[in-house]
Amino acid sequence: MAADEPIRLVPPDPGWPDQFEAERVQLEEAIGGWVVGGIHHVGSTAVPGMEAKPIIDILVGVRDLDEARATFEPLAQQDYLYAPYLPEEMHWFCKPDPSNRTHHLHLTPVDSQRYRDELAFRDKLRSDPALAERYAALKRKLAARFPRDRDAYTDGKTTFISRCL
Repeated sequence: MAADEPIRLVPPDPGWPDQFEAERVQLEEAIGGWVVGGIHHVGSTAVPGMEAKPIIDILVGVRDLDEARATFEPLAQQDYLYAPYLPEEMHWFCKPDPSNRTHHLHLTPVDSQRYRDELAFRDKLRSDPALAERYAALKRKLAARFPRDRDAYTDGKTTFISRCL
């Protein structure tokens, strides 16, 4: 597997919602039969005006992880690469590969805390510009400190997210 690309934050792009919508339509066609909780735009690109890594994060609500394994082949045909990241909580994919990511996909059971938290955090950031700016400032600090360590960058956001929820 190729090396991870460095963490790079970019100014908000007004095209991100359209990029998500185009991908949502393709995902609905490819795996719609397994979707029970919708296909949602999450992460920083889903928050208007927020700088972000230029990667569209997508949350798909599924019934359970075992049943969702049947989506792996249709997703591979859409250039999604499976990675066993937090496999007890979700099935995680990137597109097209770790060195050139355009999309992250999270297949998550709709009855899980993770599913509810992903949507709740996005909605809090959308509704509270001051909170969104504090989160953006934290991300800038972490990206500068850990430009090539995605785990440390992600771990550095955990306390902030937990407090928000």
